Amino acid sequence: MDIVAVAAVAENGVIGDGPTLPWHLPEEVRRYRERVAGETVAIGRRTFEMFEDPPGARQLVLSRTERTYDEPAVVHTSGVEATIERARTEDAPVLYVLGGAAIYAAFLPYCDRLLVSRIDGTYEGDAEFPDFDTSVWTRTDDTRFEGYTLERWERADG
Repeated sequence: MDIVAVAAVAENGVIGDGPTLPWHLPEEVRRYRERVAGETVAIGRRTFEMFEDPPGARQLVLSRTERTYDEPAVVHTSGVEATIERARTEDAPVLYVLGGAAIYAAFLPYCDRLLVSRIDGTYEGDAEFPDFDTSVWTRTDDTRFEGYTLERWERADG
C-alpha cells in the first residue's frame, strides 16, 4: 500500500486559516477531489469536520477521543499506526493523507509520495505544512496550473 500526502500549500507554508482555506482556487479543489474520489483517506477530526461533503470514499478520522459516526464510510482511528493498519486490513491500494498540520507531520515519515499544490503567493493562516528534508525527497514532476503548481515528490530511498 502506498501512503500519499496531498496538500495545498502557500509559498510561505500556510495550509489553512481556522476552518477555511485562505485562497479560492476551484480548479485546484476539483483536481484534489478527483484524485481521492473512491479512495481511502486519513484525515484529522477538525479537518474532517470542516467539509460538508468529505473527500474520498472511506474516511479514517484520527482523533485522540473515541468517536462514532452515523455514516458507515467514516471510522474513528486513534493514531498513525492504527490508521495504516486499518487501511491495510481493508486492502486499500493507496492511503491518501489529507491533513491538517499535525496529521501531515505525524504521517510524513511513513509517506511514499507527496502531492503538493504549491499555491502562488503568501497568506495569513494558523496551520502550516511541516518542513520536509529535501535530501530524503526527490521532486519528480511539476505541472503548472492557473494559481498554483502541482509538485510530485517521491521518497528518495523508495
